[in-house]
Amino acid sequence: MDGFDDAIEFDGGAWSEPWGRTRPGYLDAATMGIPMRATRDAMRLAVEQWAAGEASAAEYGEAVERARAAYARLVGAPRSEVAIGATTSELVGLVAASLPDGSEVLCVDGDFSSIVYPFLQHAHRGVAVRHVPLESLAGAIGPGTALVSFSLVQSADGRVADAAAIAEAARAAGTTTLCDTTQAAGIRPVDAAEWDLTVCHAYKWLCAPRGAAFLTASPDAAERIVPLHAGWYAGEDVWSSAYGPDMRLAASARRFDTSPAWLSWVGAATALDGFEAIDLGAAWARAAGLADELLERLGLAPRGQAIVALDDPDGALAAALGAAGVRFAQRAGRVRLGFHLWNAERDVELVRAAAADARVLA
Repeated sequence: MDGFDDAIEFDGGAWSEPWGRTRPGYLDAATMGIPMRATRDAMRLAVEQWAAGEASAAEYGEAVERARAAYARLVGAPRSEVAIGATTSELVGLVAASLPDGSEVLCVDGDFSSIVYPFLQHAHRGVAVRHVPLESLAGAIGPGTALVSFSLVQSADGRVADAAAIAEAARAAGTTTLCDTTQAAGIRPVDAAEWDLTVCHAYKWLCAPRGAAFLTASPDAAERIVPLHAGWYAGEDVWSSAYGPDMRLAASARRFDTSPAWLSWVGAATALDGFEAIDLGAAWARAAGLADELLERLGLAPRGQAIVALDDPDGALAAALGAAGVRFAQRAGRVRLGFHLWNAERDVELVRAAAADARVLA
């Protein structure tokens, strides 16, 4: 049994068709996406080929390049500016290690740790990390700020950064920008060209297996990054880079690649192919619309975002949601609900009913 056999058909229409069947009440895309049917099929086939001794490292490499190309198109970046890795913190760590001594890094207070902790590790050489509220981020950027690191969509509560204001302030100050798009790519349009650097792990809204992450780096930003993780996969010719002593790294952003976890990239390539067929502007309108419909039913003001975070200091709402079979996350003293394309009004009603049972309606 694969976990889908006893589920009911979606009532979300064409939006949910790529996923086929899943459990009702799954509102946790901000933690872990659900694979499309094509992704599940591709990974099952890959495991069967592996088990039969028919797997090919070269074919796995083709999946990596297919995923790289699809991601580049999805975020509007040249393929030559896209590097692959396994986690966002690993990729951010390269950026942190490449900052000059004494640099100031500006972060959002309460942002996800993977785009904060790597910079904190360099305090011993004078790298100072300053934290400000999201709404104050653009105004806090100054001539002394070497880099501003922030999530386009906040993990804890779904707030969306004012991308235009941050980009304008950073350009005026000569500040490098690093934007984490993990909670954005796959549910809303993302333009990597707005930023010097972006990172994204694809296992959330892009519904890929965990272990497929991306870095985009403009040519200027890439010149300032040291490829500390360089190995055979970072070579100009991957299959001629397995042995030393010579090191000829890729001229493109591939020099920042780490050796891929093969099966993750089989799934990621297929997942990204699927998302290329989705109008992400319309996807955002649908997901945010469902989230706002929930807020309206709870007597709360709309927020225009796909993630709804509800205060739950005593855990009553979490208990009621769990009893109703809703899948969600608890973050920073709140219940966090994320609406993706498999969700529909039935999920809104599940949460509303649970909230009524917990007596948390406004």
